[in-house]
Formats: sequence, structure tokens, C-alpha cells
Amino acid sequence: MSAKPSRKGTLLVAAIGDASTITGLLLTGMGERNERGQQNFFIVERNTTDEEIDGQLRGYLSRPDIGIILISQGAAERVRNVIVEHEETIPTILEIPGDDAPYDPEKDTTVVRAAMILWGGDTGKEKLKQLSEAVKNGQKMDMK
Repeated sequence: MSAKPSRKGTLLVAAIGDASTITGLLLTGMGERNERGQQNFFIVERNTTDEEIDGQLRGYLSRPDIGIILISQGAAERVRNVIVEHEETIPTILEIPGDDAPYDPEKDTTVVRAAMILWGGDTGKEKLKQLSEAVKNGQKMDMK
């Protein structure tokens, strides 16, 4: 993983997700279309193929004007191999909740990596699992 950002200047946030999530993000003003007609958002519908999501994600990863990629966890599950392969700091891929399924931190590659760094390899995964269960059950848990 690269220690320093590889791109300079103002960078955009890109988003891949269901129509409701993308609409909400567009209402914040994050949508943009560049001079080549490229958008920084992609709506995943029922008939969207894994190959289309893969191509869009790889396209965002190769664009020098993208700094962060928000992807709904449902879409992320369909292109997990691309997310796991990506080791650069910029653009950063962040998984977000979507309409298709509840967010599960145990499936989020970034959260799993952070847990492993914070608590160590297998201990980090186990601690993350315990935290997830506590949240699902409405319990508080000691983070130590």
C-alpha cells in the first residue's frame, strides 16, 4: 500500500450504488460530468451485470480526478476481487450501506484491514465479529 497520495489537486468523490443512494448523494451536489462526458456516479439496477460494475469501478480507479469511491456494500460484494486487488491510497474505496442489504462491517475490506492493524491479525477479525454482534443485539462493548 502506498504511504503517500499519488495524485495532486482537487479530487472528486465517485459513487456506485442503488438509485436511492445515488440520488441522495447527487442532492448534496457531488455529481459531475467532465468534458469527455464521464460521470462520477453509477446507478446499479437489478439488471446491472457484475461486468458493468467491475468496468465502472476500474474506470474510476484509473481516473486521475477521482480521490474517493463510495460503493454500496451490495455492489461491492459483486466486485470484491477488484476491491481486494486495489492497494493504492488514492483513490480510496469506502463501502457504504445501500438499500439492497444492511451494512456488515465484517465484509468491508477497509474495516477488516483497520481491525487487523488495530488489534492484530486473527484477533482483529474476532474483535470485529464481536463488535458486529454487539451492535446487532443493541449492546455496548468495551473496545480494549
